[in-house]
Amino acid sequence: MTITLYEKKQNLGTLGSQLKKVNEEIAMKAGDPTVADKDLMQLQEQSESLEKRYNMLKEQVEREEAEQRAKFTKTKTPTMTAEEKLIHAKAEFYRGQKLSSDYKQVLGDDDSTTHGSKLLPVTIANDIIAEPTDTNPLRDDELVTAVTNLERPRIDVTIDDDSFVNDQEVAKEIGLKGDTVKFGRNKTKLKVAISEAILNGTDTNLVEHVNAQLQAGLARKEKKVAFAETAKPGEEEMSFYSTQNNIKKVSGSTLFDAITQAAGDIADEFQSDIKVYMTRPDYLKMIKELSNGAVSLFGKAPEEILGYPVRFTELAKKPVVGNFKYAQLNYEISSALYEQWKDYDKGVNNFQLTAWFDHKILLASAFRIADVVASK
Repeated sequence: MTITLYEKKQNLGTLGSQLKKVNEEIAMKAGDPTVADKDLMQLQEQSESLEKRYNMLKEQVEREEAEQRAKFTKTKTPTMTAEEKLIHAKAEFYRGQKLSSDYKQVLGDDDSTTHGSKLLPVTIANDIIAEPTDTNPLRDDELVTAVTNLERPRIDVTIDDDSFVNDQEVAKEIGLKGDTVKFGRNKTKLKVAISEAILNGTDTNLVEHVNAQLQAGLARKEKKVAFAETAKPGEEEMSFYSTQNNIKKVSGSTLFDAITQAAGDIADEFQSDIKVYMTRPDYLKMIKELSNGAVSLFGKAPEEILGYPVRFTELAKKPVVGNFKYAQLNYEISSALYEQWKDYDKGVNNFQLTAWFDHKILLASAFRIADVVASK
């Protein structure tokens, strides 16, 4: 009959109690001169026998417990899936740990050709730059690329007997600016503060925190340069409002008139995918004026009112109307750098990404700026 580990532990406890009882009896009778030596010897033999049995059974119990612990540990630490290994590798990278060659390969670096230089850019390309973020609506409408030294033709397709470039406005723009758009390198630095609680927490929370902060930072920078009313030196061509791009302004006595006339002024070739970028307060003010106090317009989709979809951003102080497929955002991820340092006084670790990017309006002819001019 098989004896379970539980039953062995019970027997071990019984033997321990008996051994303790015999040893106490020996201690008590050894000091009594009236107890015969023969009786004491019998108790001593009984104690030695119980102790041997106790030690034999204890060894079995300890061996079986060790086997069960090993089995339990093995079942509780399964081999990581590819996704779990990727998250763990990213977490170790963000923590500033020295990565093994296995984890470098997981992140896209073979350590023999790139020597770690492309370790971060691969992760950024996959998780940040290439994925649309909800906080920058331009990413839903523009082309987002990650190509070094990118050049694009202003017109991708022409027809010999009826060239698209024959459109006078487009032809004039190409004549002035050239038929090729060259993307430059504009540096931006993003700093993510990581508390010790996050840094020492789970891999998933750490990776989600850093990725979310980098995504939000990039989105804020992208919107800021695209709708800058006064651009920083060197960033002028990235803004829809800059004089370098010289996007045509169309005026109207009301915001509704300005937007609809701006959209109507754009050539037919661009009409298939026109969007309107404006601030939410301006849109609500326009709806209030159109409804004249009624509430019927507030529940309608913007395209039912304006005839075109609307994207909201707080930076579009004057509505930008156009086909945003003719604007492009490009990152040079092969040049991306990272730095890590700790503020010991605040107990905060800092992770900094330095990236180079450019935002180009490929054809200003595809856009208009709606401008409200009060009638005299």
